[in-house]
Amino acid sequence: MTEQIIMAGFGGQGVMSMGQLLAYAGMLEGKNVSWLPSYGPEMRGGTANCCVIISDDMVGSPIVTQATAVIALNKPSLDKFEDTVVPGGLLFINSSLVDRKSVRDDIQVYYIPANEEADRLGNSKVANSVMLGAYLARAGSSVTPESVIEALKKVLGSSKQDLIPLNEKALKRGAELINE
Repeated sequence: MTEQIIMAGFGGQGVMSMGQLLAYAGMLEGKNVSWLPSYGPEMRGGTANCCVIISDDMVGSPIVTQATAVIALNKPSLDKFEDTVVPGGLLFINSSLVDRKSVRDDIQVYYIPANEEADRLGNSKVANSVMLGAYLARAGSSVTPESVIEALKKVLGSSKQDLIPLNEKALKRGAELINE
């Protein structure tokens, strides 16, 4: 099993945190992982992205050019990465911020109103966790939600442990949206 995921959005949407969570969760499960962030001018509002590979085998390169899944938090990210999804792969679109449908008919596409759901949960900053929960529910084979929640403790650090229950709710809500 090898999952190659691209996560992308505006700087500040928690794209890098999502990637770190997946990578940590994979490590906790004893899998081989890589996390490759892309910084630069993206931090000023452009498209920030990261690549995560989770595998039972050794990871030869951290670069993802053919993704098994793409999580697009905004329209520029969808425009940039939609074509990288392999046929039969998964595409998760934040329908709160993306006003177009996928042009692909050879992949599985999921429209998740992540920002609205995060607002309903009381904090707009957990939209990334809503999207991650949707991914975990559909991808199934990469890592478990329990490992992601455990990884939250490391990614958030000791000063933000109070945010774990909210992020856990957001992950669960994302999974529910996929199954509705």
